[in-house]
Amino acid sequence: MATRTRLVAGNWKMHGSRAANDALLGALVSGARELAGIECVVCPPFPYLPQAADRLAGSRVGWGAQNLSEHGSGAYTGEVSAAMLVEFGCRYAIVGHSERRALYGETDTQVAAKFAAARKAGLVPILCVGESLAERESGRTEQVVARQLDAVVDASGADSLARAVLAYEPVWAIGTGRNATPEQAQHVHAYLRARVARSDDGIAAGLRILYGGSVKAANAAAIFAMPDVDGGLIGGASLVAEDFLAICRAAEGKE
Repeated sequence: MATRTRLVAGNWKMHGSRAANDALLGALVSGARELAGIECVVCPPFPYLPQAADRLAGSRVGWGAQNLSEHGSGAYTGEVSAAMLVEFGCRYAIVGHSERRALYGETDTQVAAKFAAARKAGLVPILCVGESLAERESGRTEQVVARQLDAVVDASGADSLARAVLAYEPVWAIGTGRNATPEQAQHVHAYLRARVARSDDGIAAGLRILYGGSVKAANAAAIFAMPDVDGGLIGGASLVAEDFLAICRAAEGKE
């Protein structure tokens, strides 16, 4: 069986200020010194990437972006390219987050293009897939996540997943107070891995699949105990250093 290094990535969404970030990043740098055997990453809003790069350089905490343009450069006002992110030391870029799909109309085709742009620049894309409450209740979970995954595989090939991360985020369990059980998460993670295995067993075995549905310090250990869950994409809890570090320790198996 392939060894998969667990990854805990914090998505700050549209939160932060220079002062608040300074305190949070300082606490993460200090607390992460004891972490071993896992990767820990934060994804702040674009304007704070230089601050994150400054404070996190040389620490055990990496940084990435919450989004990127599918275009390399040009007349795309307000957009940020993969090459720009690389200049600020980003290693990861989130693509296809449910909020980008739902609020900004990003299509499967556009997400696949962003995935390809990230890889071309040397970034590791964190590809988000997940279903709404209506889709889950109508029994379409597997159909939805398969469609979202297949759009990327069809555009870039299954081998593109060898240097990528998948994140399952049930939209119905994000900020709603409803949580997927560890077993529900495992079911979808196992399905996604099996779907990738139809193209390449080796890539499927090594593919890290994160869970991203209201992970907190209190439920992280149970979720991470599932065999196909390789870490988490953390929202609100990533804004509180103590909570985020507790989730990282759970990924280590020490919480």
